[in-house]
Amino acid sequence: MNPSRSPAPSGEDRPPLSRRVQLALITGLQIVMVVELVLLVFGEQWLQAFLVSGVIAATLAPAALKIDVPPGIQIAVVIFVFAALFLGEVRGYYERFWWWDLALHGTAGLLLGIFGFLIVYMLNRSEAVDFHMRPSFLALFAFFFAVGIGALWEVFEFAMDQAFGLTMQKPMLGDPSGLTDTMWDIIVDTIGAAMVALVGWYQLSRSMPTPDTWFRRFVARHPAFFGQG
Repeated sequence: MNPSRSPAPSGEDRPPLSRRVQLALITGLQIVMVVELVLLVFGEQWLQAFLVSGVIAATLAPAALKIDVPPGIQIAVVIFVFAALFLGEVRGYYERFWWWDLALHGTAGLLLGIFGFLIVYMLNRSEAVDFHMRPSFLALFAFFFAVGIGALWEVFEFAMDQAFGLTMQKPMLGDPSGLTDTMWDIIVDTIGAAMVALVGWYQLSRSMPTPDTWFRRFVARHPAFFGQG
């Protein structure tokens, strides 16, 4: 045995499977976007190149800022941003598939509803904040939080179209103004938010006063993310 050789890393030294999946997925998506960025620069498509650069920066931001985001959340957000901005705007999936925009807005409603639940759930559990909500009000907050963010996104799309001549509001048959697209986006956001609110209300109501829900398990797995570790 050669004493100069360092021992092979044990299984305990390896990052958990969720972190390895997170790293592999984000690295793969970044490679795809970097290749696309090079092609866009050579093709002098500067607006799309700027958009791809922004998506790449967004996926790198947590690591650059040393923010310990739970793998599940970061994977969901990275996939959503990749699908919405890279595939949707740069690769033209909004024009190729009529349902792409609706599917993404439905997913956004689900994700934002879950995020709204987590915000109030953390406040409910915090001993430093005298703030406690019944499950019904918690669900209502999550619902309106998701719908509100969805509405703000539609305002952003309108502003970008007006200021820079983009087509983030997709014209639909019989309505070139984009109003129908906006309304369907808000409707789908609302449906996704309502689904999460109803499921969360049912889980918390059934488990009160000592809920053993996935919210509690999620917080327990990532205490540092919630300022508890």
